[in-house]
Formats: sequence, C-alpha cells, structure tokens
Amino acid sequence: MGTSATLKQRSIFVTGTDTGVGKTLAALALGLLFQKRGYDVGYMKPVQCGGNDSELLKMHLDLKEDIRKINPYFAREPLSPNVAFARQKIKVNLKKIMDTFESLRKRHDILIVEGAGGLLVPIQKNYCVIDLMKEMGSDVVVVARLGLGTINHCLLTVRQIKEAGLNLKGVLFTQTGPEPLGIAEQTNPDIVRILGDVPILGKIPYLKNMSPPEIINQCRDAVNIDAVLRPLRNSTKRLAKEDHQYLWHPFTQMRDWIKEEPLIIEHAQGSYLTDTNGNRYLDGVSSLWVNVHGHGHPVIDREIKDQINRLSHSTMLGLSNAPAIHLARELISVVPKGLTKVFYSDNGSTSVEIAIKMAYQYWQNMGNTDKTGIVHLANSYHGDTLGSVSVGGIDLFHKVYGGLTFKTIQLDFPDCYRAPKGKQYPDFAFESVDKLEVFLKKKSRFIAAMVIEPIVQGAAGMIVWPPGILKKFAQLCRKYDVLLIADEVATGFGRTGKMFACDHEGVTPDILCVAKGLTAGYLPLAATLTNERIFKGFLFDYESQKTFFHGHTYTGNPIACAAALANLRIFKKEQTLKKLQSKIKHLCERLRMFYNLAHVGDVRQRGFMVGIELVTDKKSKTPYPWAQKIGIQVCQLARKRGVILRPLGHVIVLMPPLSISKDELDELCNVTYEAIQQTTEKRM
Repeated sequence: MGTSATLKQRSIFVTGTDTGVGKTLAALALGLLFQKRGYDVGYMKPVQCGGNDSELLKMHLDLKEDIRKINPYFAREPLSPNVAFARQKIKVNLKKIMDTFESLRKRHDILIVEGAGGLLVPIQKNYCVIDLMKEMGSDVVVVARLGLGTINHCLLTVRQIKEAGLNLKGVLFTQTGPEPLGIAEQTNPDIVRILGDVPILGKIPYLKNMSPPEIINQCRDAVNIDAVLRPLRNSTKRLAKEDHQYLWHPFTQMRDWIKEEPLIIEHAQGSYLTDTNGNRYLDGVSSLWVNVHGHGHPVIDREIKDQINRLSHSTMLGLSNAPAIHLARELISVVPKGLTKVFYSDNGSTSVEIAIKMAYQYWQNMGNTDKTGIVHLANSYHGDTLGSVSVGGIDLFHKVYGGLTFKTIQLDFPDCYRAPKGKQYPDFAFESVDKLEVFLKKKSRFIAAMVIEPIVQGAAGMIVWPPGILKKFAQLCRKYDVLLIADEVATGFGRTGKMFACDHEGVTPDILCVAKGLTAGYLPLAATLTNERIFKGFLFDYESQKTFFHGHTYTGNPIACAAALANLRIFKKEQTLKKLQSKIKHLCERLRMFYNLAHVGDVRQRGFMVGIELVTDKKSKTPYPWAQKIGIQVCQLARKRGVILRPLGHVIVLMPPLSISKDELDELCNVTYEAIQQTTEKRM
C-alpha cells in the first residue's frame, strides 16, 4: 500500500466546468503523479456515455479491477446520462454505484472518481452529478479549459461546489489544443483565483498521444500535487482536542467523554453520515429522531438557500413574514381537524412549555381560577425546560431539579412488558384509563390540562400503547372539561406511520405540540397549535392585560419556516406516507429475529419507532445494571460496523429516516442484531 496512512481510503472527485475540458487527462495525470509518490491509486467512472475513458485509465494506471467495476454503467451514445441510459433501457442503480465506490475506496490509498460533464448533468431524474459528489463526500478537483468563457463557467462551478458544502481542493486548468497560449489563457487562472477565492492547482499542457512517462515528465512541475494531497486544516486529531477542551455535550457524562476520541461528523447524504476520516455510517436514529427525508435533500437545500437570499430573520413581535404565514396555513391543513392557530417557538421543550402556559392562562382568563392542576403520565418525557420538566415522569432525567419545578399530578401508566403477575395485555394498560376517570370525577374542577405523548412514550423506552387508550383519554378530557395537550414532538411527521399519532384514533387534542421532524431535521423550529376556543380565551381589551405574554427572539424564523414548508411539500410530492407502509411492514418482519437472542426481552414497534429491550434474564425480565452500560456497549460496537445508534439505558432505539431503503433497513437490523448478540452473549 501507499506511503501515508493518513491518506488511506481517501477519494478525489474530478469534475469539470463543462464537457470536453479534459477531465479524463487530468484524472490520468493526477493518478500517475500519485503513483509516482508511491500511493496505491484506484479509478472509477460511475457513468460513461460514449468514448473510452475508463479503458484508457485502466490501461495507463495498470489497474487490476474489472472494467465493469471501474465503470459500472456505460452507454454507447455521447448524451446526457439520463437520456443515454433511458434510450438503452438501462436503469442506473445508485446503491450499486455507492457500494462499488465504497469497495474501491477501501482497496486503495487514493480513489480518483471522474464525473460526467459538469455538476448539473442529470444521472437520473432529479439526481445530478453534484448529488453523487455529495453522497460520496470526496475532495473535489475542478478541471477547466484554458480559453475564453472559462471565467464565467469556472466561477459558477466553484460557487455551486462551495454552496454544496464540498471540500474543494482547487481548479486545475488544461490546455486542450496545441496552439500557443494567448492573453486570455495566461490571465484567466489568476482572475479565477481572486474572484473565486479558490486555489489554482496548475496548468496541464497539451498531452495528446503522450505515454505515461511523458505525462509525468510534463506535469511534475506543472501541477501542485502537494496542494491536492494536503490534509484538511481541521484534522480529526485537532478537532478532537478542541472538542475536549471547549465543548460540554448534552446528556453526556463528560468524565467518560474526554477519555475517548469523539466521532466528528463532517458530511451527510441520504441515510448516511460521514466522519472527518471519510468513514460512512448509516444514521439509525435520524440524528436523534429529526431527519425525515434523508440528509441533503435537494428540495430543502434549495429552499433554504433561496430564503437566505431573500430574508434570514425578522421579528414576529409586531411584524410578520411570508414563510411563517405560509407554513401556518400548510400546518393547519395537515394536523388533526379542529386546530386553527399556530404559535411558533424553537424546540420541543418550549412547545410543551407554551402549551402548559396557554392551558393554565386560558382558565385564568376565563375566570375559572381553580383550574390550575396539570396531569401527566408516569414514564413521560416532555423536554428539559423547567415547565416541561415539571410534567416529566422519568426520575433519571429530572429528579435533581425537583426543587425548581411546580407540583403536578402524575397518573400511573403501566409498562405492559413489566405487568405484575396475573395482569394481562391490554387490560393492564386500560386500568390507567379507569384511574383517570375516578380521579377526574372528584378533581376535574381543579384540573386545567392533561399532557400526553400519544401512542408511543419515547424516552421511556418506546412504550407502545394498545389501540383505544388514546381515544379513551381524549373522551374523558372532553367529558370533564380538561384540556388535552398532545406532545407529538417525537411521534409527529410520519414516525408512527401516519402524519401524526393522533390520526390513528381520530383524536383532535385541544393543543398539539410539534418540533423535531417539522423541518425534516434541518433547523430548530417548533409549533404549538390550538383551537378557536383557546385562542378566543385570549381576546380581550389591551388594558385587561390578558395577552399571552410569551415569545422568543427567533419565533417564526423565515429560514426554518422555509425548510418546514419544503418538508411538507416533499411529503405530498413524494408520497412519503404511502411509500412508508411497505417499509414499516418489512421492518416488522425483520424485527422478529431479535427474539432469538438470549438477552432480548421485548421488541416494541409502532411505525418507524422501535425499542429493543435488553435483559439479563428473559424469564425474570431482570434489567442490566446501569454500571454495565450495556446499551452504550451495543451502540459502540454497531458504530464500528458502520451504524449510528443511541440507546435509552438498556433499550436500543431504532428510528431511521423515513426515506431509508429496504436494503438499508436490512443493514440496520443486521448490524444491530450482531452488536446485541456479540455484546450480551459473551457474558453468558
């Protein structure tokens, strides 16, 4: 192998400002110069339309791979790839391209990938060369022709690459003819360097019909190969040191954190994350339950950039903005019928905090000042602000802050997996409904609201309710005039198989809280939606001082609202929920195998929300001691195998993006299974 361990598995994507600019010769020159330095060089041309580029590189770089691996897709006609392959009735499989890319990248010190035409050449409908570049996460070298028109084409290409967040190594100019260089050819590179703020990697002379030794001789001094090979300024080691020195991570015991080198994510595309060492990981938890349509979705990317060009932020205190208005209208069209008003905030915790304050103040405004109590369920989690902590039922997270919170009423909600002897599912769960009615018969005149996570209690370990529980809770709240607050921060936007969990049982809460998937995992934005009854409870004369006195600086941020609008548009256009159903069924079938493992006690699933509970003994259902950190161990092993997971104690959570493919679901399940098996059965 090559001489530098730091370059192992590195890839460089060679693209051009146009077709015919000399990408193939530039790729060959770079490959020969890398080989001259002692590196093992690979080459790949994912799609080729006409010509013999792949054969040329295979021969001159002396590559051992089969040509079908170097060039997975070949079309005879020199046309745009989407047209050329359609005419030959060939369907380009993007997964096959990425699998081949990963295989080649792991075999060589440096893998050179050559694009087709320029950045925006379509490989498939709505999928261009730049989308492939983003998915690969490679360093990028732009090849430009010396001559008139170069400045415009080159600067547009450079701008597009930078906006895509790719690591641009620089521009490499090529002389495509034997004619002497004129003034334009001599001055263009320096103008591009200044206006584009981009390194110039050199000028490749006219190389037609030259042998490899002649190419090396001509390019040795003409190409700045060191600039191409130079590592990123922010190396993993340096970033890790600065992380330990300056950062405090959420929900993290920092004493353990600073003992280990952190995984630093640099790039993401589709269902995968890429770290600063170029390693790819399947995002098994949607970057903490937020990513919906995959990372780097072109529609959301474009909408965010377009909105930045118009307006980044303007306060909603005394003003409004178009994206916030449009999003409110669209949200009302997809949430349960009867919700009519939208109040924006920044995250799930604040959306719940707002809901509690709205419910409380509503009754005060209406003169029913005795209704101050808030009911919530055991094992509930609604966020980390003090108001949301007050309605949380998980001592692990909230016990230490007990002296700062207000008093609430906690209703037992059973974990059916751990039902006492003699108690049966689902009857055991419905006991909580009976207890609520007994309580409300006596105390409803003192109760302002009830807060629930409908259908699935996420942070409690993915506790899934039996059908009918949610509807019963809603009916009791209506019967006893208690406001129902549904916290769909985790369950909203398709996670349970419908747009909202409340949709499963036709429930419309008085107040609905949403966040996480609202912007498809792009930007912090939350919303608290309510009905006309509650809204009208705040409509008084100014001097009455019954305004809802709550707000945030970034309420209704236009960029975040633009991302959310794009998210909802994708749900409709791509039929996300319809396509999700077969994947939910496929996931359900794959999850059955986990019961074969000796230390899996229970597997709970609703839609794309899954909890796999680990126990030391299946019969006694004994949980693992916290000191063993069993969930963390499983997730660490899964990470080594290319899958990112995050546990809830001894419960392994699977919550992938809704856009994940069935093949990727198989990868997620297989790696999780193996990680659990290896971690738990070695203790037997």
